[in-house]
Amino acid sequence: MSSLSVSAAGAAADAIGRHVPSLVDDSVASRLFARDATLWGPDAESESRVRLSWVGLPRSSRPLVGEIAALRDSFAEQGLTHVVLCGMGGSSLAPEVICATAGKPLVVLDSSDPDYVRRALGDDLDHTVVVVSSKSGSTVETDSQRRAYEQAFADAGIDPASRIVIVTDPGSPLDKESRAKGYRVVNADPDVGGRYSALTAFGLVPSGLAGVDVEALLDEAESVADLLAADDDANPGLRLGAAMGGTYPLRDKLVLVDDGSGIVGFADWAEQLIAESTGKNGTGVLPVVAGGDEDPEVAWPAADVTVARLVDADSEAAPSGDVASEVRVGGALGAQLLLWEVATAVAGRLLGINPFDQPDVESAKKAARALLDQGTGSSTDPAATDGAIEIRTLGGSGDWLGDARTVPAALDALFAQLDPEHGYVAVMAYLDRLADADLAECRVPLARRTERPTTFGWGPRFLHSTGQFHKGGPAVGVYLQITTAPKEDLAIPGREFTFGDFIASQAGGDAAVLADHGRPVLQLHLTDHDAGLAQLRAVLLAGGRG
Repeated sequence: MSSLSVSAAGAAADAIGRHVPSLVDDSVASRLFARDATLWGPDAESESRVRLSWVGLPRSSRPLVGEIAALRDSFAEQGLTHVVLCGMGGSSLAPEVICATAGKPLVVLDSSDPDYVRRALGDDLDHTVVVVSSKSGSTVETDSQRRAYEQAFADAGIDPASRIVIVTDPGSPLDKESRAKGYRVVNADPDVGGRYSALTAFGLVPSGLAGVDVEALLDEAESVADLLAADDDANPGLRLGAAMGGTYPLRDKLVLVDDGSGIVGFADWAEQLIAESTGKNGTGVLPVVAGGDEDPEVAWPAADVTVARLVDADSEAAPSGDVASEVRVGGALGAQLLLWEVATAVAGRLLGINPFDQPDVESAKKAARALLDQGTGSSTDPAATDGAIEIRTLGGSGDWLGDARTVPAALDALFAQLDPEHGYVAVMAYLDRLADADLAECRVPLARRTERPTTFGWGPRFLHSTGQFHKGGPAVGVYLQITTAPKEDLAIPGREFTFGDFIASQAGGDAAVLADHGRPVLQLHLTDHDAGLAQLRAVLLAGGRG
């Protein structure tokens, strides 16, 4: 039997007291679990009608348990134990946290970086099983990764159909194509959006093949389903949703910090769920993943911050009464996956938005496609070059770069555009998130320097997460985009463009859409990866100062 706990203090507690009684009176929880598509207003009704099956997944996903076990046993008999997942957004982030928490190895390939992709292709191919996850099959990143693995298997004399498992919606183009090729296909529930898909085939197939007990995960979720469906003041989904989206004035930065939860990487999954669901129509909640109590957003939170502590499932400690706004959340992984989905849907209702669409993710995809069709990624001349780093700017008001010609001066100019009371800094690194992982250490120095919440995202991964909030949320962010020349490019079989072309176009498309929305973007391009990265890292770890 699993349990959930949600306790709050300060503005978060006030929001719970203000909103939960009316949520109960309006029967929001029971209507949600009855799949009432009217909960988010008439504009959201058509989308919501085909996006609510996730509330029943703890029961409806049960037939997958045996299917996954049979697949895993079949592969194990052949010595195929190295599981790679090709997927983006919710299709990759849920299995990543599920496997990490269970201590089961899973390689998540959610990048277009040619060096990252090449390393994955060369890692133990003889024992590799690849799960390709895409609702439609039209996601270019995932399609490109699939093509690369098909070619790698064929070059090694291995039938790709014997090693690749497809997870997709029934009747999708990918479904039809894959079945025609003789691939194993597992269909997911089509009435669930990607970021709510943790307990569908998208979350369970790669996790189960990696060795996770997915039946236990479903048990944890099912044990709290009735609690989350109850129209009751104690409903943890209503309480958490109110704390997230019901503070007044709205504290629209939710700082996620692990405080002994035992769940590995949960904040990264929650980040994409919340940001992509709420960041639209000029409002939303921006999740900020913090490393611990010493991070500035936790140690001295700003007036627009609520701190969300992820605590041990058995923790009974409540927030202290002197915090400005804090919520503590505890529970087993399966239970928490369902809890945060419910809370995000509730927060969407309070914010007056549709929590199931992602219009600006689509706009960035179209912009990237247009750049690919033009045969270019980032082709404009730099405003300046400082060592191994080219400097470019887009968006914002006027010539905000001024006479800045060095990286520290350009960062000064970018941070001068920052709203000191409501703004945030977004670092968007289109790099190899494993080989270049230590660059993420710059987040804390930049937060200290600007005294504003700061996010760090790896491109193109974050496009399916905070990327929606960047463009659809309030216009208070400043954006630092980092790109690089790959050490060696990599062809995409059957395509006229390479992985290097593709990631450059994704970065260029993202920046263009941000600029179209009036957001200031500082682009720093590393002309030499190693030299540029060392130069940039030194500047950023100093808080952007030279």
